[in-house]
Amino acid sequence: VIIRENEEDLYGGIEHRQTREVTQVLKLISYPGTDSIVRYAFEYARAYGRRKVTCMTKDNIMKITDGLFHRVFNEVAREFPDIQAEHQIIDIGAARLAAAPETLDVIVTPNLYGDILSDVAAQLTGSVGLAGSSNIGREAAMFEAIHGSAPDIAGKGIANPSGLLQAAVHMLVHVGLGDTATLINNAWLRTLEDGVHTADIYREGLSRKRAGTDAFADAVIERLGREPERLRPARFQHASIVIPGAPKLAGRKELCGVDVFLDWNEGEREPARLGRQVEGLVPPPWKLQMITNRGVKVYPEGLPETFRTDHWRCRFVAEDGGAVDYGLVLDLLQRLHRGGLEVIQTENLYTFDGERGYSPGQGE
Repeated sequence: VIIRENEEDLYGGIEHRQTREVTQVLKLISYPGTDSIVRYAFEYARAYGRRKVTCMTKDNIMKITDGLFHRVFNEVAREFPDIQAEHQIIDIGAARLAAAPETLDVIVTPNLYGDILSDVAAQLTGSVGLAGSSNIGREAAMFEAIHGSAPDIAGKGIANPSGLLQAAVHMLVHVGLGDTATLINNAWLRTLEDGVHTADIYREGLSRKRAGTDAFADAVIERLGREPERLRPARFQHASIVIPGAPKLAGRKELCGVDVFLDWNEGEREPARLGRQVEGLVPPPWKLQMITNRGVKVYPEGLPETFRTDHWRCRFVAEDGGAVDYGLVLDLLQRLHRGGLEVIQTENLYTFDGERGYSPGQGE
């Protein structure tokens, strides 16, 4: 079972083209969103007799965003001592899913990773057309096949209806009609077991009949009331899972610097030239700590072979390393503008209860 957060991460749809050469997308991971989905995963495991929940992130690289997801997972896991909890980096976790899916039980992960893993898991069973999905909210729920609309085969009568059928089974379980869900799912399993297969899963020597969309659905209907003989029959029952809202986080937040992003395309894009220009414009109490290009530190003491675009980040901090007033940020931006530099974005740098809330530059 793959449980993914379905509103945040890179799917917020916040994208910008910032320079002629560079675009960006904003990755959002929230504490309440993460707490809700992780708590749901553990409650689901407990309600349906699952023994293990595996969290998959990429927090060895994205230490703040995916790091938050991993940290909340660890916090919630301590409340469920009866459920085994483990974490894996997403790339090796995906490899494990492909090579040994039987070693996994419930997976909880941010939005993008879960979207990819769910298709991989479905394909391991034979086709992405076999799996359904549930979108569960506090006020409403929606159920759908995991795959897209497949416009290339629309109207041809060859699509596998199993994904939508499985989505309907999910819906019936959700609304408390587990017996009906069991009846339909077992008829579907018996149909597959009898070798009635749509084109996406049809195999010579294994399948007995190639069926179109309608014929496959009719075959399932004909088998209502029958159970599979070799596959494990389904036994569904509804379990009510109620997830409380996450508490609001409090604490001390202090502004300690600012990242200023520039569109700069002068000469051969020499970092030292830009660095000298910026330093000539910086007023006290600011200090130019570094300049990066595509996240890699290029000034001071950058590597000359680093590939550079027209998109630059200048990190400014107070000379004494302390907190600053936002009015000083506005003054800095005005000076950069008057100095002929094009500011395209800013990100304030904060500490939270004394802990840095931003990542270092690569090579810093």
